[in-house]
Amino acid sequence: MSEVRPARELRHAKHAGEGFVNSSAFEWLSRAGFVARAAIYAIIGVLAFKLAIGSGGKLTNQQGALSTVANQPFGSLLLTLLAIGLGGYATWRLFRAALGRGPEGSDSGFERLAALVSGLAYGALCVLAVEILIGSGSSGSTSPKSSASGVLGWPGGTWIVGAVGLVMIGVALYQAYKGITQKFLEESKTEEMSPGVRKWIGRVGTVGLIARAVVFGLIGVFLIKAAIEYDPKKAVGLDGALAKLVNQPYGSVLLGMVAAGLIAFSLYSLSDARYRKI
Repeated sequence: MSEVRPARELRHAKHAGEGFVNSSAFEWLSRAGFVARAAIYAIIGVLAFKLAIGSGGKLTNQQGALSTVANQPFGSLLLTLLAIGLGGYATWRLFRAALGRGPEGSDSGFERLAALVSGLAYGALCVLAVEILIGSGSSGSTSPKSSASGVLGWPGGTWIVGAVGLVMIGVALYQAYKGITQKFLEESKTEEMSPGVRKWIGRVGTVGLIARAVVFGLIGVFLIKAAIEYDPKKAVGLDGALAKLVNQPYGSVLLGMVAAGLIAFSLYSLSDARYRKI
């Protein structure tokens, strides 16, 4: 009898979760998340592109993008909307990780794991946006270097940092694969698109995912380098990965290309807000 009750409660919880996932409120919240993701990548991409062409700009990461929004006119309102969107995106990803499927498709084990990691990452961004709103974001944030430094001091810390680096490289390769093969279109309601819209989304999605793969791949490589050399200073975030491009031959050209790709990813995210299968 004691074993039947937990099983019954688990079924009820799963049923309640599926009911929420199938609701229109959940769909609207999830789609708001894609708009928030688009805004963040647009800010990062535009600032990097302006730097590449010598028109001001700077290299920044997701936290910097949120701070940029906060410093605009009506910044608090805009950042509040971003926080809601980021929370919605995180909720969508975490529910997909927990339930393993949505109302329009099914997820593999790898997709559920990816959803969990993505949900946690965007949940952290949502918390960061709230911290900036209440004025504690600058003191509560951590850099990749400080995070790597702390983990390297753990037992087996070098293996953990190296493993995270390998995961980032794996994610980068998967992003590149999805972009090159345009497999990402399978996640969209292509039947609702006109041929012209489908072609346009295919192009910006391919360019955007490849640019994102470059950035994630660089982050992964330098995490592995930090683990091998036991040097947390080698670890970089998104802004650090872009900086590595600048230091290469034809660095401004490379940075401009990747920045343009991140802007394309922003446009693709906006298309997801309309056509993504939730």
